[in-house]
Amino acid sequence: NMPKDNIERAIKNAMGKDQSEYKEVTYEGYGPHGIAIFVDTLTDNTTRTVGDVRSVFNKFNGTLGTTGSLAYLFDHKCVFTFKKKDGVDMEELILELIDFNVEDEFDEDEEEGTITIYGDDVKAYAQIQKFLEDQGFEDIGGEFTYVPNDLKDIDAEQRATIDKMVERLEDFDDVQNVYTNMKPEEGE
Repeated sequence: NMPKDNIERAIKNAMGKDQSEYKEVTYEGYGPHGIAIFVDTLTDNTTRTVGDVRSVFNKFNGTLGTTGSLAYLFDHKCVFTFKKKDGVDMEELILELIDFNVEDEFDEDEEEGTITIYGDDVKAYAQIQKFLEDQGFEDIGGEFTYVPNDLKDIDAEQRATIDKMVERLEDFDDVQNVYTNMKPEEGE
């Protein structure tokens, strides 16, 4: 004796948040000591997430900027790591990958036997992945990342403050990654 709409609404409510839509949102701003910070999130409640992120920026005397305000300080790249195959000429492989805007420099980890390449066009992610699979490479992992194009030098005390801020941001469930333009410590 209940209307069909009421039944469907009750079923949707019973299914809970698992069915809700998540959105990728990037927040950008300046932390203490003029360090630029990008915060990648995946959230079902942008109001909650922006409040959480803003509270950390405020606590550390930072300022949250508008989307795109710091884009010029970072390059958005895709990164692939795969097992190196015997007899592969890396120069030749990179030449083939240049069509997908892959950089000609790569990182090789002799101990692990892996190669890491960087693509300048994040839209080519699927094409690069398919090309590597078609060539028979064992995929270790791929991701999107923000690479700072100008690193900022800071002292140990300033680094500790920024590290603490990044930790606080990473404590939130919605936060996926945090990127900064601070220069890495020697040996990192």
